[in-house]
Amino acid sequence: MNKIDIKCVALEGAAVPQYKTEGAAGADICALLESSITLKPFERAMIPTGLFFEIPPGYEIQVRPRSGLAAKNGVTVLNTPGTIDSDYRGEVKVILINLGKEDFVINNGDRIAQIVVAPVTNGNFIKADSLSETERGEGGFGSTGKK
Repeated sequence: MNKIDIKCVALEGAAVPQYKTEGAAGADICALLESSITLKPFERAMIPTGLFFEIPPGYEIQVRPRSGLAAKNGVTVLNTPGTIDSDYRGEVKVILINLGKEDFVINNGDRIAQIVVAPVTNGNFIKADSLSETERGEGGFGSTGKK
């Protein structure tokens, strides 16, 4: 398993990300709240974590939903996956949305998302007058059928 060092400043009371099992790809991150937040159905909020990262160039951290919150409560990360760029030094906040039918309460210390460290490949975008032909062509959004 490859590992890279990522500096993490955690405000007082913030939990440093943790992998819950040996094979986990995502490390859990938690809410850092002075008081609980209630998300009504279809409401969204930016939830602070108290975490600040120094990510090495060539990497990003992706913020992803926790499957249990999504399956049990309909709560997910709105801009999934969210990207934390290597040059960002601000606090990581998670945009949660309640797509469930009931109010959802977020308490201080609750595991609200997971983060995955991933390599980044930058593209070299080249202006062109045309593109090569393919069998699919411009077909998209279900054009290849249900199978």
